[in-house]
Amino acid sequence: QVQFVESGGGLVQPGGSLRLSCVASGLTLRDYAIAWFRQAPGKEREAVSCSSASDTSTVYSQSVKGRFTVSRDNAESTVYLRMNSLKPEDTAVYYCAANLMRRRCVETPIEYEYSYWGQGTQVTVSS
Repeated sequence: QVQFVESGGGLVQPGGSLRLSCVASGLTLRDYAIAWFRQAPGKEREAVSCSSASDTSTVYSQSVKGRFTVSRDNAESTVYLRMNSLKPEDTAVYYCAANLMRRRCVETPIEYEYSYWGQGTQVTVSS
């Protein structure tokens, strides 16, 4: 059974940093593109970042480019999202998921291509 578990969220002041973790079980992580999505209250879920299979490329949304960094440790079956210079508009529940349709991330990850969503981890940026 495939399962993704996100962690690392919390309350942080504007300008602060967090590192989210996404631990995968039941699949070989290096074989899949893994994306981070987020959903703020009252808004649609949006793609934030993506790491292609075999760690060949990464993609970031314009809203987080230069502030967030995605990385993976395939041996530990874990994908990380390092978030720096956090802003109140980054407040959301963050999810990770695996792409079952392609190995390489596209510029804007397409939500329906992703499966095995975790329960999410809440990130709140507030003073």
